[in-house]
Amino acid sequence: MKATCNTKDFRPERQSAFDAALEYWTDAWQRSLLFLEALNERGNTHLAQAAKEVPNVLNFPSELILDGRTLPRPVNYGLVRIVPPDGAIVDPKKPPVVVVDPRAGHGPGIGGMKPDSEIGVALRAGHPCYFVGFSPEPMPGQTIEDVCRAEAAFIAEAARRHPAAESKPIVIANCQAGWQTLMTAAIAPGLMGPILVAGSPVSYWAGIHGKNPMRYLGGVLGGSWVTALSGDIGAGKFDGANLIANFELANPANTFWGKQYNVYANVDDETDRFLSFETWWGSPVLLNAGEIQWIVDNLFVGNRLSTGQIRTSDGVRVDLRNIKSPILAFCSEGDNISPPQQALDWILDLYDSVDEIVAEGQTIVYSRHHSIGHLGIFVSGQIASKEYREFVSCMDMIQAAPPGLYEAVITEVGDATENRELVGGKYLFRLETRTLDDIRAFGVNSPEDDKRFAAVARLSEVNLSLYRTFAEPWVRRVVTEPMAEAIREWHPHRLRFRLFSDRNPLMAPVKAMAAEARANRKPVGPDNPFLALEKTGSDLVTSSLKSMGEMRDAITEASFLTGYGSPFVQAVAGLNADPASVARHIERDVERERAAAELRSALEHRFETGGADEGALRALIFVRKPGGSIDERGFRMLKIIRDSRKVNKDLTLAQFKTMLRDQYQLVLLDEERALRALPKLLRTGEPEGDAALDALRELLTAPGPLSKDEKSRLARVEKTLGVKLTAAETGDRT
Repeated sequence: MKATCNTKDFRPERQSAFDAALEYWTDAWQRSLLFLEALNERGNTHLAQAAKEVPNVLNFPSELILDGRTLPRPVNYGLVRIVPPDGAIVDPKKPPVVVVDPRAGHGPGIGGMKPDSEIGVALRAGHPCYFVGFSPEPMPGQTIEDVCRAEAAFIAEAARRHPAAESKPIVIANCQAGWQTLMTAAIAPGLMGPILVAGSPVSYWAGIHGKNPMRYLGGVLGGSWVTALSGDIGAGKFDGANLIANFELANPANTFWGKQYNVYANVDDETDRFLSFETWWGSPVLLNAGEIQWIVDNLFVGNRLSTGQIRTSDGVRVDLRNIKSPILAFCSEGDNISPPQQALDWILDLYDSVDEIVAEGQTIVYSRHHSIGHLGIFVSGQIASKEYREFVSCMDMIQAAPPGLYEAVITEVGDATENRELVGGKYLFRLETRTLDDIRAFGVNSPEDDKRFAAVARLSEVNLSLYRTFAEPWVRRVVTEPMAEAIREWHPHRLRFRLFSDRNPLMAPVKAMAAEARANRKPVGPDNPFLALEKTGSDLVTSSLKSMGEMRDAITEASFLTGYGSPFVQAVAGLNADPASVARHIERDVERERAAAELRSALEHRFETGGADEGALRALIFVRKPGGSIDERGFRMLKIIRDSRKVNKDLTLAQFKTMLRDQYQLVLLDEERALRALPKLLRTGEPEGDAALDALRELLTAPGPLSKDEKSRLARVEKTLGVKLTAAETGDRT
């Protein structure tokens, strides 16, 4: 007891607590000043960006090639050429890569914000690069169709400037630009090479209960009349800051606390990254009221793109089945803006089976990340250095892949990887065949859910008509252009940037105080108890906001499902009692079916057409067919052999890809007949035939050992040709 009561024993502890408190408060004060300085710089950057004619966050020098404002139907878009940095080598035979940025509220440049970005990866791979961006102000009267036609003109110009390229331009389209590019490709088929749509919603009703609340927004607001009201309040323009606000409200914990606290807590390391991102995030652009109204009515509420209900001004239906280019859809389980269901279910809307995809001659590839968020899909350096690097480097392989549905699987190369020298980098890229059931397994709407969304679409038309008849004339009379501009200036998204800029006189002493804090910086130790208390408090705020957001989302979903699931509401919307009466599937196209039948008929006469190269490819496809995958090692070996043979010197890469796809179609049509015709193509004892057989031997095992089924098929090829292929001696593939 005596020791317990001795004040001398407690003095070191009280002194230690005092030192810890002093250390913490010194650090907290310095962090506060540095954080305010970051907010001040962010506000000034926002003002500087707003003063520019075409603000962007591109990290690469560029030059304007084609100004969309000069087109017959002018738009506020433009095509720029990315000037290769010093040391970059551009291969004239490689197709240009055109990156199209989303006009979804933010300014342009996200596809090239960093050296490790979509543009950076393409430049390092030797591709000439172009970028499609836009200015903040739309052209008077421009429409979404005008933008699509302008994009077609941009891509045609990029192709024209590279006549030596072995294929058409590769197009990478992010978020909103994804569905826009798919529309462009459907209107102008054959214009593009492979199309990569990243984080792009195409099937807007799709999602999973409990996970994707943003799809209910149109129903909760009563349809698109709110969009029309916003356009009228903007005097014919829609403020992109409203779209940004919707994105932010989806994650209130990050928006109202997490993002700011992360910078404050790590102000010495996070400031530059924060300011770089906020430069893009804080530059909202405008859309014509007619543009956003078209988007909401036809896409978010109407879901008319993947169901073939959209027509151009001259009456042509926008049918995504018209697209001739291979399509690669990249999505993420962690994306709450464009979840995998919205990014992929359009395939289910268009096709009843993979056989239909094959009959159309279409190649569709999808790739899923398991955790990255919506914005990370475009801006993450890790995603760029892995996924985008593999996508770009293997585009030839995707373009040459036989028609069908595939999943892109990217795995790290290890010591046990077969033929590692054929892998271009530290990741192995392969295409695994998939069925529509694989996409359904991610989650699909029930017929009852589709009927709820159909009710929203019907009632939206009614509410929009009521607004336009009774309220819109009054709103338009009251709102003037100066008033609309003032409303935009005072939007909370802009105001929070400007409050901390130099326009606020209270920020004047911040720079000097922050400079002094930086000069005398004393970071708190990681074991400081007050710092632990701070982090505990932050976690409490984060969890509280997260719980509030989850509660809001649960109430929103329950209200939507109950309200629009009501038989009375559905009856008012003009829907009958049968859930199956709401069809999401695109209607049949007799002309397309006739063309597919003609293609099959033409193939019937080509089993014995061709030479040794066609025969070797056919044998390879026949043997490897059970494996259900296409491996970059096999494709690289195929290209090496093609380039090394003198007989192929006049064979372009495009012709080579066509040959490969044709042989696959023949094997798929009638593999027994295709096998029987091999001796007429691969003539043993002749120079061409023997050379082709040597190539076949190398190709068979490039992706690794043959499986048991593949060995059996190889034996049939050997028997048909009367030759022995050394690949038969390899072990089974595991």
